[in-house]
Amino acid sequence: MSDSRKPPLTIWGRANSVNVQKVLWCLAELDLAYQRIDAGMQFGRNNDASYLAMNPNGRVPTLVDGDYVLWESNSIMRYLCLAYGEGSPIYPAKPQPRAAVDRWLDWTLSTLQPVDRPVFWALVRTPPEQRDMVAIQRDADAEAEVWRIVEAQLATRRFIEGDQFTIADIALGAFARRWFGVEGITRPELPNLARWFAQFAARPGFVRFIAPPMT
Repeated sequence: MSDSRKPPLTIWGRANSVNVQKVLWCLAELDLAYQRIDAGMQFGRNNDASYLAMNPNGRVPTLVDGDYVLWESNSIMRYLCLAYGEGSPIYPAKPQPRAAVDRWLDWTLSTLQPVDRPVFWALVRTPPEQRDMVAIQRDADAEAEVWRIVEAQLATRRFIEGDQFTIADIALGAFARRWFGVEGITRPELPNLARWFAQFAARPGFVRFIAPPMT
């Protein structure tokens, strides 16, 4: 990775967190050097006083850039693009295209993540003998209705906001990996979503951080 002019960035957070994965994918797209420190779930640390001093929410990820600390994954991606991604098209410079990208970043957290979480946790982080498949399918049906919004948006676009890949695609793509990757549920046919998602298979950041088996 490049940018030897800057001190290494540090990302606190476990690699199997979808919100950490978004940031790691963004770092790969920008070709930035960094170090990552495991934190959260089995690794602990996120409830330590030293971590809470950086991030009072006790969640991951947290970015440390010299003496600057930032938490919230989408804010971190925006910051990385503004601080280190000059000229990169993944976060538009013009107000209207940027606002459109920001809208999808906000939407992933306000609308998509709340319906994704019950399905993912039930099918990936809950033992099979404890799963209520009727309830899980009901939750999956609710998530499918949210994905239909993305399906409609992609009907006339290569990426979520046009022909250019952006950090909005990173945010949505990380959750789409979970939607397409879980087993045991019935999903509707969403061909535009499937076509859009298939484009990520060749992106190194996706291959390294998003594609591995979910845990």
